[in-house]
Amino acid sequence: MLLYRTFRFGFRVLFRVLYRTEIIGLSHIPDEGAVVLCSNHISLLDPPFMGTPVRRKVHFMAKEELFKIPVFGWGIRQVGAFPVKRGGVSKESIKLAIQLLRDGKVMGIFPEGTRKNSGGMGKKGAAMLALKSGAAVVPVAIVGNYKPFRKMTVIYGKPVDLTEFSEGGSEQLEAATDKIMSVIRRMIAERNAV
Repeated sequence: MLLYRTFRFGFRVLFRVLYRTEIIGLSHIPDEGAVVLCSNHISLLDPPFMGTPVRRKVHFMAKEELFKIPVFGWGIRQVGAFPVKRGGVSKESIKLAIQLLRDGKVMGIFPEGTRKNSGGMGKKGAAMLALKSGAAVVPVAIVGNYKPFRKMTVIYGKPVDLTEFSEGGSEQLEAATDKIMSVIRRMIAERNAV
């Protein structure tokens, strides 16, 4: 945990200086219990940008290849990342994610799945994990373009109620994902309108 806190502090300082970071709505993240942070995905910097303002440790799934990079792979494992295979999430990764949430941890997930998904369509994994574990779903909007010395904003919204989708079938998961993504899109639009 000491290494995680050290990395978190370093990233907080770096982002504050480099991107004049503005953080809104941290109080919407419960202090305890399972939480899934669902965010839009615009850059490789999104995981630390979304995770470092949070007081609790945030766990992320990361591409298996990243763990094979000397030192870097060890480092991301120390700060709560765990590997997923390319081309799809393995059963082992899903089991680990559900167990982390059942243990009351925080997961950071990008429902868009890829930075190239500019249409804002979401994958069903975040909704499935939240519904299976009973985790609170906190929508997160990352607003800006990561240009040095230009303001970046991270907004944590009020938890999204997914109880209407508790049956968890494929159509229900798709509808739950659409609800999460529409909240994130609305948060981004409202911020851009300011």
